[in-house]
Amino acid sequence: MPPAIITGDNYEGLAGNLFDQLLRCKINIFNISKINSEVRGGKLPRIKRLAEYIGQSYFDYLAELPDLVLLMDESHRYRASAGVRAINELKPVLGLELTATPFVETPKSPLPFKNVVLDYPLAKAMEDGFVKEPAVVTRKNFSAAGMSPEALEKLKLEDGIRLHESTKVELETYARETGNRIVKPFVLVIARDTTHAGQLLGLIQSNDFFDGRYKDRVIQVDSSMTGEKEDEMIQRLLAVESPDEPTEIVIHVNMLKEGWDVTNLYTIVPLRAANARILIEQSIGRGLRLPYGQRTGVPAVDRLSIVAHDKFQEIVDEARRPDSTIRLQQLILEPDDLERKTATVISQSNLATHLGIQPQQQTTSTQVAPTTEAPLFKTPEEQKVAQIAYKAFQKVGNNVQDLPSINNLQDKKVLEMVFREVQAAYQPAQLELDVVAEKLDVAAIIEKTASLMARQSIDIPRILVVPKGEVRSGFKPFKLNLDGLKYQPPEDELWVQYLRTGEHQVVGFGEGGIEEDRLDDYVVSGLIDFDDVSYDDHADLLYDLAQQVVSHFGTYLEEDGIAKVLRYHQKDIARFVHAQMQAHYWEEVSGYDIEIKSGITPLKESAYSVNPKEPPLDYRQPPADKSNMAKYLFGGFSKCLYPVQKFDSDTERQIAVILEREAAKWFRPARGQFQIYYRSATGEQEYQPDFVAETDEAIYMLEPKARNQLDAPDVLAKKDAALQWCKNASDFAKSHGGKPWVYLLIPHDAVASNMTIKGLQARFLQK
Repeated sequence: MPPAIITGDNYEGLAGNLFDQLLRCKINIFNISKINSEVRGGKLPRIKRLAEYIGQSYFDYLAELPDLVLLMDESHRYRASAGVRAINELKPVLGLELTATPFVETPKSPLPFKNVVLDYPLAKAMEDGFVKEPAVVTRKNFSAAGMSPEALEKLKLEDGIRLHESTKVELETYARETGNRIVKPFVLVIARDTTHAGQLLGLIQSNDFFDGRYKDRVIQVDSSMTGEKEDEMIQRLLAVESPDEPTEIVIHVNMLKEGWDVTNLYTIVPLRAANARILIEQSIGRGLRLPYGQRTGVPAVDRLSIVAHDKFQEIVDEARRPDSTIRLQQLILEPDDLERKTATVISQSNLATHLGIQPQQQTTSTQVAPTTEAPLFKTPEEQKVAQIAYKAFQKVGNNVQDLPSINNLQDKKVLEMVFREVQAAYQPAQLELDVVAEKLDVAAIIEKTASLMARQSIDIPRILVVPKGEVRSGFKPFKLNLDGLKYQPPEDELWVQYLRTGEHQVVGFGEGGIEEDRLDDYVVSGLIDFDDVSYDDHADLLYDLAQQVVSHFGTYLEEDGIAKVLRYHQKDIARFVHAQMQAHYWEEVSGYDIEIKSGITPLKESAYSVNPKEPPLDYRQPPADKSNMAKYLFGGFSKCLYPVQKFDSDTERQIAVILEREAAKWFRPARGQFQIYYRSATGEQEYQPDFVAETDEAIYMLEPKARNQLDAPDVLAKKDAALQWCKNASDFAKSHGGKPWVYLLIPHDAVASNMTIKGLQARFLQK
């Protein structure tokens, strides 16, 4: 039976049935003001007045329950005397308080809560990667000397918007690269009071503020809003996470407190006078949630920026205090970087352009890469049929027996299957007066689409590797390298004790903070949290590694100090050990079944963050600043399957020069194009080769690497995974008349524009 939900709005109607629900769990949800024991205007609160249907007040009814449990969220809000009295009068058998700020403000200083059962501070959440990384932002070499308060305020606001625009582009680029939804960020501006908020609103809505671009993208949230304006404000505020809602700037005056949690707040501009501690606490509280539920590894996507030019050093110093709950990053921007606009450039395949396909989820900062290619099909109806045919070829390709390769696209059997799919899906457009558009030669369009796909694609099979029988895996015994572990014990006053029960335990440090019986157990408990570590299978190894760790700390710490270090740094120590375990991983399996799910994999679009005012550079010429190669977009290709590409180094640009001369077609794969996985120190990772090129004889994966990295564990693991994938793809291609796959791992200093693919193969072929 589901529980009965009783609230401050319906308790009077439901309470009459309370005695008919003796076997039913009852959950009461009340705001503290509903049960406040203060007398108001000579009258008791309604909940304390006599209710005839139960012969007492609902408050008294609750107070007499023998099993009343109170869960008190945002408990710091009602630590005032009236709230505490009301809670005490309810006489719960258990009261659990939840708050992000466990202290009571007093005229002298904040008083921390007592009886803390579990303390999981913000700093730990940041360290564990559960929230964004807050960063305080200023300009390089900034000085507020000589600036009026108004000028300083406007500069901070403008820089906040510039940073916001850059973040918006980075979020879109990341989403397109990974196939995630696009997150629309917004800016939170903290005003001094309602008058100040109104002035800021007027400034942002004026034509003098970025040419009025934010006139309809800003809302003011404070007590000055009433009536229809308040309703509109609330509706827009509640929808601020929606990409269809235009709001990008929210101005508020101390209204956005508890209960308003969003994931797309990325930039905060505090414009109220306050000390560093207050600025930190009030600024970051609403913006730490992650839009994708976890960190991405992309700094701009994982960062919450607080623009505080004049308070920068003060905030940094506050965050560095030993008792600070957080550690802020520092983001110091060049003025030119703030002024430079960026955009997300989508580089879709030439095939998609020829078919007239438009990228999805386009925003105000989206641009489609410039191309000399034009749609092969001229009218909208022809493009519609061609796009349906393209999807039909992909569907037929899911059965490799019917369509194993692009060489089979124009087989009669394949064309007939696609024709039937197109006939079932295509609905001709209706013109005015119900006149049907001119009948198209659907069969001819399908053949033309097949020919186009063959010219503008490379055979990339989708390979699934399935182990046969029982799979056994584990880690071989080894000696840890512990030279990097030099932790010192934390101060005693940082420890939290279970005061409610009187038990002497440390909480909040490590996983649960429970005191272990043996020092080894701290390390073992941390290691078994990893998905690839089984206690039952690895117990002997785990305790051997744990003993190595404990013995290492014993070389410079007493036993009590060792215990403190292991408690406080449990997760970090476990990560340190687990990373070394990866080099000693073993796996036993009787064999693998190689399943080819499809012989043809569609080319994924790429996305880049670039300056939209800078046209693509000619790939034949290196840029003036080779050290910052990744910021440039290159074009002018004739053999590449995409109109533009980015390179991480000049070596990669030189390989593009070679491929343009030597290959029939080539491209740089987007993330997710190949499903190749390898083991790294942090677990299983996806590998994307730098280049894929096709010649008359073979299909190549080319991976240029710095010479001093060729023997790095990750590079070797990627090579092994790529070689296995190439072998599986070659075996499949051989059985269907296709070309073999070849993997080249090339030292960066061996690449020159006069090289040939065969010359590189002769020297750097991997087997």
